[in-house]
Parts: sequence; structure tokens; C-alpha cells
Amino acid sequence: MFGIWPTDSAHFQDEQNALKQYLPNISKDTVKVFLVGSEALYRKDMTASDLADAINTIKTLLKSIKDKNGNSYGDVPVGTVDSWNVLVDGASTAAIKAADFVYANAFSYWQGQQMNNASYSFFDDIMQALQTIQTVKGTTDLDFWVGETGWPTNGSNFEDAYPGLNNAKQYWKEAICAMRNWGVNVCVFEAFDEAWKPDTSGINDVEKYWGVFDANSQAKFSLDC
Repeated sequence: MFGIWPTDSAHFQDEQNALKQYLPNISKDTVKVFLVGSEALYRKDMTASDLADAINTIKTLLKSIKDKNGNSYGDVPVGTVDSWNVLVDGASTAAIKAADFVYANAFSYWQGQQMNNASYSFFDDIMQALQTIQTVKGTTDLDFWVGETGWPTNGSNFEDAYPGLNNAKQYWKEAICAMRNWGVNVCVFEAFDEAWKPDTSGINDVEKYWGVFDANSQAKFSLDC
């Protein structure tokens, strides 16, 4: 996955310049998808129409770039990733239509869910996102991924959601593994704890503890599904 930051206009131009400079040095086979924006709609960084324009700009640019073997990047999918609730709110249609690929993020923790409902909430959120994307696209023949999900192992609770090793392990089995078994690929947030992260101002202190590996690269629990 190759991320491209679409805001602001100067930054977006820098991203395009970087693509033109570096993509010719690698094989396009190493790039599964180009993702334009990460929760840009959720943060209200741009409108769905503006995001669609950015996606189409990258599609056009990629047609003009060849990899180190002379193969065009023009047939590599270009998409975006955003929060499930933004994707289903009806205002994201333009971006969904423009994207070849849409990743949906969903965190039962940030929904304030108790553990006995966390996996149900996750599945419901993701299924709403998938149904919306299929409806907008007019097809069920599409590649769909969960862009981010996970559960923190330490820190303060958020409403009825409590961090903890046992809760993270349960969420892994009942939400992440279950979604994989259902046939949907999942990107887990995140691989490693990040002790350098500042405490989240005004929310709680969990941002350092989302890793399935600790800061010493030790697995916190079995990652088998």
C-alpha cells in the first residue's frame, strides 16, 4: 500500500513530484494499491468532491509513469481509506465512486463498546460500510478491506470500553480473526506500541498501547486465528 497525502495543495504537489521521482526506480508489482488520504473526510480536511478530484489526479499521473521494467503504473488501483461512519453518511458518494479501492476503519473501542458487544459492533459497522460501497459502486464484485481496527492493552477507559491485555486478545479472536474467517482482509492498528506518542489531549492515554507487539518487539498474545 502506497499512501499519498492530498492536503494541502502544496503538499499534494510535493507528493506527486515524489511519485514521479521514485516510482521509476521500483517494480509496480510491489505496490498493491495507492491510497489517497487517510480519514481526510472524517477530519473534514476536504470534501468528498475534492477527494474524488485528488484520486482522479493520481490516476492520470500514474498513467504517465513507468516502473524500472518499463511497465505502466496506470493499472494499479487508486483508492482511499476513511472511517466507516463517514462512508455511510451519504456525503461520501463522490469519493467512493472515484476510488477503485475503499478501506473502512472501525474501532469498537472508540464506539465505547463493552467487550460483550465489541465484535458485534465491529461487524455491524463494517457491514454497513461494505453495503454502502457496493450500492454506490453498483456491484458486489470489488476488493474491500478493513483499513484499521484494534484494541489497546493499557490506558484509561473510553465510556464502556476498557483497555487491557485480555480484552485485546478477545477482540483479536472474536473480531479480527472472525472478520478474516468471513473473507475480509484486515489491517490491524497497530503492529508495535509507540511509547513516543504523547497522551491524547482531552481523551485518554491509550495512544501508546495499541500494538500487538510491545516496544521491545515481543508479541503480547498469540496472533494465531
